Amino acid sequence: NAIPLPDFDPDWAVRGEKEEALPDQLQETGNMKIAGSVALVTGSNRGVGRAYVQVLLAMGAKKVYAAAREIKAVEDLVKANPGRVEPVRLDVTSEAEAKALAAKCRDVSLLINNAGANGVSGALAATSIEAAQREMTVNYFGLLHLTRAFAPILKGNGGGAIVNMLSVVARVNMPLLGTYSASKAAAWSLTQATRGELAKQGTLVVAIFPGAIDTDMAKGFDMPKLAPKDVASLALKAVESGTEDVDVGDMAQGVAAGMKADPKKVE
Repeated sequence: NAIPLPDFDPDWAVRGEKEEALPDQLQETGNMKIAGSVALVTGSNRGVGRAYVQVLLAMGAKKVYAAAREIKAVEDLVKANPGRVEPVRLDVTSEAEAKALAAKCRDVSLLINNAGANGVSGALAATSIEAAQREMTVNYFGLLHLTRAFAPILKGNGGGAIVNMLSVVARVNMPLLGTYSASKAAAWSLTQATRGELAKQGTLVVAIFPGAIDTDMAKGFDMPKLAPKDVASLALKAVESGTEDVDVGDMAQGVAAGMKADPKKVE
């Protein structure tokens, strides 16, 4: 009952800038360019967030606000990129902190909602709902706080773009990660809602659906994993091409194809 996986090479994104290397799902529309942009990355202290900062700089971003709960966690990024990386403290679960940060970072044209939490628990198998509450607070409400705070900033800067890091399990629940899947499904629905509301101000809202990524969050899973920089590169290419939904890697593309063909079989 395995879902056939389409051919996909996640390394294309870091092998230069050849347009013919773009997957079929990416169609050039001349949206916004990363070069010269000012970006804010949440959860930039490790994993995919750190990769986003590095890839943004490599693609010519003018400045990157590296947001993390602890400033010291991103000090090395600041030292390695003086004048281009600015550390900012942020707890995405705090609406007040999100608003204060937006008031400070008024030059942002690209918001990357990357911060996430995963308690690795089933909906009923967990001994309490603490992990589920944490996941929803970070993965759903955190995304909502930042989007609400920065939407006016992006409007004032010409529209810009928002990248929401979701997951393949936002499309269909994996019971082993039952509550995490639910929080990502909620974030996917919210992405669609904000996409509709922000279209009139010219803000692109990109949803990224990766399979397993080689980060601390997935260290307990024995399966092929995507490199964080590959995921970040593909996501930023999607911003430049104006692509709204991107399934990253064999696993994610296989699930997306299966959902179109036979959703109950995938479930």
